Amino acid sequence: MTKHGFTLFLFLSAVTSATITDEQEISESESCSDTTLEFDANCGEIPLVLSHKRLDALPVDEVDGNFIRTVKGCVFSESQPTPLKEPLTLAAVSQNVLRNILDLSESVIQNEEFVRCVSGGKLFPGSIPLAHRYGGHQFGYWAGQLGDGRAHLLGEYTNRKGERWELQLKGSGKTPYSRSGDGRAVIRSSVREFLCSEAMHFLGVPTSRALSLVLSEESVWRDPFYNGSFVKERGAVVLRLAKSWFRIGSLEILSRTGELDVLRTLLDFVMKEHFKSIATNDPDKYVVFFSRVVNETAHLIAHWMSVGFAHGVCNTDNFSLLSITIDYGPFGFMESFNPNFVPNTSDDEGRYSIGAQANVGLFNLQKLLEALEPLLTSDQLSQSQQILREYPQIYHQRFHELFKAKLGFLGNEENDSYVIAFLLKLMEDTGADFTMTFRQLSDVTLSQLQKGSIAPSLWALSDLSSHEYFRDWVQLYLQRLSRLKSDSDAARQHRMQGVNPRYVLRNWMAESAIRKAEKNDFSEVALLQKTLKEPFMEQAEAERAGYASKPPSWAQQLRVSCSS
Repeated sequence: MTKHGFTLFLFLSAVTSATITDEQEISESESCSDTTLEFDANCGEIPLVLSHKRLDALPVDEVDGNFIRTVKGCVFSESQPTPLKEPLTLAAVSQNVLRNILDLSESVIQNEEFVRCVSGGKLFPGSIPLAHRYGGHQFGYWAGQLGDGRAHLLGEYTNRKGERWELQLKGSGKTPYSRSGDGRAVIRSSVREFLCSEAMHFLGVPTSRALSLVLSEESVWRDPFYNGSFVKERGAVVLRLAKSWFRIGSLEILSRTGELDVLRTLLDFVMKEHFKSIATNDPDKYVVFFSRVVNETAHLIAHWMSVGFAHGVCNTDNFSLLSITIDYGPFGFMESFNPNFVPNTSDDEGRYSIGAQANVGLFNLQKLLEALEPLLTSDQLSQSQQILREYPQIYHQRFHELFKAKLGFLGNEENDSYVIAFLLKLMEDTGADFTMTFRQLSDVTLSQLQKGSIAPSLWALSDLSSHEYFRDWVQLYLQRLSRLKSDSDAARQHRMQGVNPRYVLRNWMAESAIRKAEKNDFSEVALLQKTLKEPFMEQAEAERAGYASKPPSWAQQLRVSCSS
């Protein structure tokens, strides 16, 4: 586009461990059976009472039992969790969630009942476990009925601040939607989900949360890379929370099967509970709803890009109607800057590369509009199509806002997009580390940049400086900052350090913690949890662990897939 011949790259709590045992051991075959277990007691010792009062407004499957089937005419199926085989180990707890969302004291985790409650062995008072029915487009193709195949919605909790949160177990056994699955999750995926959902929260990215991680000695067989090499892994359960677990696929399945009354019921429920500013008597309420989801989805994906996060499986069944990050699987934080970075080895065609996420968001929103179409008039459909056409502009604007903040810019200048694009091109050419390039730009002084005196400790910036056009970019950058007359270098550094993290959950860090956790050593899970709670602050323990250093050579060999 200009003198350097490139185009703008727009990506279109401390832990307490506890172990409990059970003299009446559940056999391995029983623990994964379809049998509905009878809970002889609930978690009455834990002061947390759940409710289904709001969810009762939605239709429930008339057929009972966890056996696999095609489900019709409902939003949920009642489904009891299948307890994990004991002994159980409480490997991690988010004390932030415990205290600030669930109003529980830290002492509760010393109670053995707590471990059973958060792993599905017993139910919280008021809980009626449900599995949600949904469908979805997976890798671009309609996959039909999907649903919660290994998750149970326990109910909702309203905390002292008046916030309502839905509690869900993941890895808690079979449901009517399990298809050929066993309803279980394993340690490696559960550690990753627990850590990343909490890490994303402290990065400021809208996300589901995670309360706890419980591990079992129960054997679960997986084929991690779909090559016929099955391995035995240990089962695990994460208790996660969100304001809502409804996703685009929740509406798609109802529209596809022609269940328009149920579709309208669910849509009205979602708007009443989570889009309160939309008037229930507004004849264009579905158009307004769609506009909100388009806007917030664009903002979410731009936020992902600003921290180098690739979701890995951007199917419509993994896209929240509330535009929060859900369903952590083969995600990855980009290290060397590469628009074609694909974290998921199951994604052979690179459909969900980091550089494609914005376009995939557009595809998913198109599928949402198709699901809404039976409820829209021709004029409303036309309005909604126009709203969808505005998605790229919304995304681009938010992308620029976030990246200008990452560079410490104040105000707007016409040349800002060029300065951003120039830097990203240099990063792409040199393979500079995404996270640490921006962080080290936050740490370096303008005088050091001007003199070209970049210390070896600023390793990412040093890699970037090897580019033949690096000095050209520095001059543009310094000129832009010099026009902020009332701004000091210290103020710029402080501002940038507040938006450019020093630590993100790199795959090698998660893998190191997983390998230890498999041996019942949760020290690195705890260290990562502590580190990622304050990702913008330099921390001595994290530095000693190498979390801000160049990734180790073995990290390049790591692969993650959809198998979990």
